[in-house]
Amino acid sequence: MSFLTVAFAALFYAATLLLVVGLARRISLYWRTPAPLKIPTTPAPVTQGGVVLRMFREVVFFESLFKSTKWTWLFGWVFHMALFAVLFRHLRYFTEAESIMAVVTFVSPLFKYLAFAMIIGLLGLWGRRLFVDRVRYISAPSDHLMLLLLLLIGISGAMTTFVAHTDVVMVKAFFRSLMTFSFSDMPNLPNDPFIVVHLLLVAVLMIIFPISKLLHAPGVFFSPTRNQVDNPREQRHIADWARKLEQ
Repeated sequence: MSFLTVAFAALFYAATLLLVVGLARRISLYWRTPAPLKIPTTPAPVTQGGVVLRMFREVVFFESLFKSTKWTWLFGWVFHMALFAVLFRHLRYFTEAESIMAVVTFVSPLFKYLAFAMIIGLLGLWGRRLFVDRVRYISAPSDHLMLLLLLLIGISGAMTTFVAHTDVVMVKAFFRSLMTFSFSDMPNLPNDPFIVVHLLLVAVLMIIFPISKLLHAPGVFFSPTRNQVDNPREQRHIADWARKLEQ
C-alpha cells in the first residue's frame, strides 16, 4: 500500500469524524435554541401543512431569494441544483445497490456536464461579492475563500472527467474499502494529480463545514421565520425556558 493511499485513508477518516461530530453538535445546538417569540415572515402559513409546503418551496426553489434578487437567485439556484446532481452521480463510488446504480448509470451521461453549471453558478456568486458594492462591503475574507474552495473542487472534479480521465474503478474500490474497513483489500489510490487535488480539497471542505457559513444547509430548517405557524392569536407561544419559569 502506497504512502499516498495511507495518507488519504487517514485524512478521510479524520475528516468524516470531524464532519459528523461537528454537524451533529451544531444541529443539536439549533434544536435546543429557544424561539421566545412568534416571528414567521409574513405572509406566513396558518397551518402546519402550510409550513411544510413553505419549507419545501424555500429549500427546492429558493422562494424568498427569488423575491429578493433575481440574479443572485439564478446563480445560487443553478449552483445548488447542479451540486445536487453531481453529488448524486458520485453515489457510484459508495454503493453497490443495483437499483441505485441503474439510476446513476442512466443519468450520468447528462449529469456529468452539470459540473460546468456548478462552476458557472459559483463564478456568478463570486462576481456578486466582487462587483456589487453593498455585498462587497459585508463580505469577509472567509466568504471569498469558501467560494474559491468550492470552485477549485468543481474545476478539479471536471478535470478528472473531461481532461485526464481517472481510474474510477480504483477510486471506488478505495472508498468501498474505507467504508468496510477492508484494509487488506484496499487498492492504491491512482497517482493522478487532478484526483489527488480534488480529494484533498473535498477533505478540507468536510473539515471546515461544521464551522463555516455552509451550515445554512441544515440551519434553514431551524429558522423561526420560516418554520413557525402564523397563529399567535389562536395559540399562545411560550418558549420551553419560559414555561419552566411559569411552573
